[in-house]
Amino acid sequence: MAPPQPKNRSHAPAKAGPGQPGRRMASRDAGERAAFFARREAATVLRRVLRGDASKRSGGSIKSLVFSPSVRNKRATFALVCQTLKCLPILKEVFASTGVLSSKWKKQEELVYVTAYDILFGQEIAVSGSVEQFILLHKDTFRTTLKKICVKRKVSSIKDLISENTTVKPKPRFVRVNTLKTTTGSVIEVLSKIHKVEKDDMVPDMLVLPPGTDMHKHPLVTDGKVFLQGKASCMVAVALCPKAGWKVIDACAAPGNKTVHLAALMNGEGNIIACELNKDRAKTLQHTVRRSGANNVETVNGDFLDIDSNDPSYAEVRAILLDPSCSGSGISTERLDHLLPSHSRDDQDDAGSSARIRKLSAFQRKALSHALSFPSVERLVYSTCSIHQAENEDVVNSVLPLATSLGFELATPFPQWRRRGLPVFDGAEHLLRTDPEDDLEGFFIALFVRKAAADESSAEPSKDGALGAKKKRVCTTGNNGLRAFSSLRLSRMDALRSIWRL
Repeated sequence: MAPPQPKNRSHAPAKAGPGQPGRRMASRDAGERAAFFARREAATVLRRVLRGDASKRSGGSIKSLVFSPSVRNKRATFALVCQTLKCLPILKEVFASTGVLSSKWKKQEELVYVTAYDILFGQEIAVSGSVEQFILLHKDTFRTTLKKICVKRKVSSIKDLISENTTVKPKPRFVRVNTLKTTTGSVIEVLSKIHKVEKDDMVPDMLVLPPGTDMHKHPLVTDGKVFLQGKASCMVAVALCPKAGWKVIDACAAPGNKTVHLAALMNGEGNIIACELNKDRAKTLQHTVRRSGANNVETVNGDFLDIDSNDPSYAEVRAILLDPSCSGSGISTERLDHLLPSHSRDDQDDAGSSARIRKLSAFQRKALSHALSFPSVERLVYSTCSIHQAENEDVVNSVLPLATSLGFELATPFPQWRRRGLPVFDGAEHLLRTDPEDDLEGFFIALFVRKAAADESSAEPSKDGALGAKKKRVCTTGNNGLRAFSSLRLSRMDALRSIWRL
């Protein structure tokens, strides 16, 4: 039994202590204010997501938009956006049936949807905002309409109206230790106090945490000591395996996770030229590089295709990572594309033959052919986060005659990995695919190695797909390459922008 509380005998106003009405009211007011601003941040993200989905132009994934620096309350905003999208078909049906969404409110329809979800399905926290008042005014009408829809659909409750086909099997949380700033052992020591932590058996410095582990605000992440990067994405840089001191090009670098992974694999030595055509994505790339502490990366807001491969400034480029614009079909689950209005089974089935895929694959072939033309390149990785043959095996097969004429052959990254390329041409067994069935993203990796370089080296592939080396080659070039690149005309910029907008 709790001890009796002393009576307050003073007639003067008492300060509200824990559990007292004044403190509770202050706490409630703070919660309502937080909800008020979270709805507006969620509406901003939702507007960009829906407009990008409607126009088939990628304005950024839900996650990338929510976890941008401009969003303050990331967790609440993320939950609101996802749940509103999940309920969006029902919300639209309710508003259409009631006819209360006038032209005035249609101008703020994303905020109306978010607020309606929060009040009808969520926490029902409301403040004095005009949209909140509008939803509260019609709340009984909306709920009556929802019940009628339930009867029409022959379901027993409102919850049954929400489709369950958006449920996604949770995957492990992979994180990559940034060895430019810390050690894997140090990170394990910190994380093991609060999480179960395992080392990945294939990718160096990669840790595996339980599904659903939220690391976005963890100091290790905000300080750049750990990167939230999927295993398949990390396999790309490991497959390229540039040596410390080499000069390397990351041809389509943003957001920069693979770029800074290359820098870590090179121990911060040598020179990486990270190219990104899109201005906004180039800023994201620069932010990633700064956070990583990589001092051997030069970021360039320019077109990789405008580099003259015969320019003496690039005579010492020894490796190229080409991860060009693609459909992103392999990471649609991670992007939460299943929540978007345009998502359907038919869209997925027809995507491989769409006009957009054909245009993307044409660009990919051009970019890969250009990458093969650099005279001193010894290793080249072509990768996509696509599941479509048209962007993967077909692109590689189309450039094989050129690659062979230039002395390249397909090598086998991660030879112990069981899932290889689709058997559509001789040599496809050297290619690598990852799949959601492996609890990974859908990725594709092709590794080209120049035969002359391979013959000169006595190193053998290790189990992780990388090559060892007897000698450490040091590239001594300075900033001449960057200056030469910056002086080139970006003649293909408009063409590439049109591809990105598709």
